[in-house]
Amino acid sequence: MSFIGSQDAGGAGRCCNGPSPPPLPMTPREAFAAIALVAVACDGTLDRQEAHALRGQLEGRHPYRQSSEEEMGTLFDGLLQRLRVDGWQQLLAEALSALDGPQQETALAMAAQLVHSDRVVQPEEQKLLAAMAAQLGVGVDRAQQILEVIEILHRDSLAA
Repeated sequence: MSFIGSQDAGGAGRCCNGPSPPPLPMTPREAFAAIALVAVACDGTLDRQEAHALRGQLEGRHPYRQSSEEEMGTLFDGLLQRLRVDGWQQLLAEALSALDGPQQETALAMAAQLVHSDRVVQPEEQKLLAAMAAQLGVGVDRAQQILEVIEILHRDSLAA
């Protein structure tokens, strides 16, 4: 499954008669994938380890496990285009608004898991998690609890 960056988003498919129409509201399927993408790309880099972690987080979940390579490629091509044009903050806001409370909780946990996947949490990634926590409909205390649990999970407590 090599759906990250599988196509150049430099304007292909746009009509020359003016700007493209605004994108349709996201479905929960698109929104959850968008949050995964934002989590691994918000720091401006997307390395192999992060792409592998993103794939692992999605491929076992419904509805992605039934999706073909082509469907996933199309999904991520569109999300990458939106990320490039609108930035991660806008993509995140749109994605969160398409999810209900339990979906938002899972998306926050998944984003925190992905941010920790390369063992180094960058300032931009911390900013992402703080922005998510502030925007969630589940409350700041619940969001903080989720982030703390994921941080504990990734703590190297046996290191000298």
